Amino acid sequence: MSGLAYKGLAEQAELAASGQVSAKELVEASLARIDEVDGRVGAFRVVRHEAARAEAAEADRRLAAGERLPLLGVPVAIKDDTDLTGETTPFAVIGDHLPATRDGEQVRKLRAAGAIIVGKTRTCEIGLWPFSESPGYGAARNPWKLGFTPGGSSGGSSAAVAAGMVAAAVGSDGAGSIRIPAAWTNLVGIKPQRGRVSGHPHTDPFNGLTVWGPLARTVEDAALLLDVLTGSHPEDVHRLDPPRTPFAEAARKDPGRLRVAVSFKTAPGVTGRIDPEVRRAVERTARLLTDLGHKVFPADPDYGPVALGLVARGPAGVADWLDSMPGARPEARTEVEAKIGRTVGRRLLPLARRMDPYLRRRVGRIFRYADVVLTPTTAQLPSKVGAFDGAGYQKTQSGVAALCPLAWPWNVMGWPGVSVPAGFSADGLPIGAQLLGHDSEEARLISLAAQLQEAERWQDLTPAL
Repeated sequence: MSGLAYKGLAEQAELAASGQVSAKELVEASLARIDEVDGRVGAFRVVRHEAARAEAAEADRRLAAGERLPLLGVPVAIKDDTDLTGETTPFAVIGDHLPATRDGEQVRKLRAAGAIIVGKTRTCEIGLWPFSESPGYGAARNPWKLGFTPGGSSGGSSAAVAAGMVAAAVGSDGAGSIRIPAAWTNLVGIKPQRGRVSGHPHTDPFNGLTVWGPLARTVEDAALLLDVLTGSHPEDVHRLDPPRTPFAEAARKDPGRLRVAVSFKTAPGVTGRIDPEVRRAVERTARLLTDLGHKVFPADPDYGPVALGLVARGPAGVADWLDSMPGARPEARTEVEAKIGRTVGRRLLPLARRMDPYLRRRVGRIFRYADVVLTPTTAQLPSKVGAFDGAGYQKTQSGVAALCPLAWPWNVMGWPGVSVPAGFSADGLPIGAQLLGHDSEEARLISLAAQLQEAERWQDLTPAL
């Protein structure tokens, strides 16, 4: 069963469907890997040993009866911001949490596809930071170098996949929180179009900033998981029609010759020094795209006052989430963010929403002459675990803004982005590049990412755990 640790999501599903491997064997391999390495990695807050085994037995009965579903019998993980019946959803905040009585929509979709959720992964308080550490719930570490963070806020999910505990996991992205961990753990992370994946019971998560999506080692697996997660709930504020073709098909499709704009620019007023190793890695990716036949050229989106959309939505969303938690006792810096949300963010929200069409026109001008924008996913290499322990709000906010200034504008726009591996630093830390698209263009980004993967074979590299 040790050979299953780095089998992909699609491959595991095929093995189960063909009878070559049972759901029990898949789940036991996942649990054994968790038991073997998670004491060092810290990816999981909750591991569902007995529940997962029971669900595997039921999946094997269904498989034996001839039932076939996209992920029947396959173990996956979810982030600890997602409701799972019988488990609490603390989102890394100490409080008087009660177990969820209903599955979140993401979990419902996973179950409908036959997936088995082996556990809930670590994050930071209310998903605020690009690390996955909190005083109440511990720290997730980077499988590539355990002294460093796997990123955040979906770092537990990325660490679980990178370390071979599951083939894929669900994360959420409100300012880069899928793409940043993907970049720092050598994974593919897809931030879908706003409204593509329902976050119900949260009908407008973080006022439109946050979406849920996949983390996986391959584009094919990420696309398959996105297909499973895709779909709107009738109560969602943002709803989309189903895609005409599955995203898994896009992963098998040639993207054609694309116009790719390469940008290292950050939004006005945002610190944006790019680490030289990160810059070189993205420039190398740009040269590879040229070799693959694409037209690649330097050009920057005109971001304008896009920061207003984040300043209003993010803190207000933190305030909403904390206010819904009974007996919440957050870190001081989290409470400061919530206070900003209550006093400033909520007042600015109407203005931010009115500005959305203007910002989309302004930023979207780049797509008159480019099909895709290529940027670094992060400006810097991963920080060390504990680097921000005890830091106040201002120091933390300025520090993480310098680390990750390039992902969040696409959350304000609501448009899709895909982070792909772009190599490693001299010290062996993963680096990521993000492919950014226009409205609802996930399929194009997935096709281009798959073409890069075919040339790079990043999935063949695994950490030395």
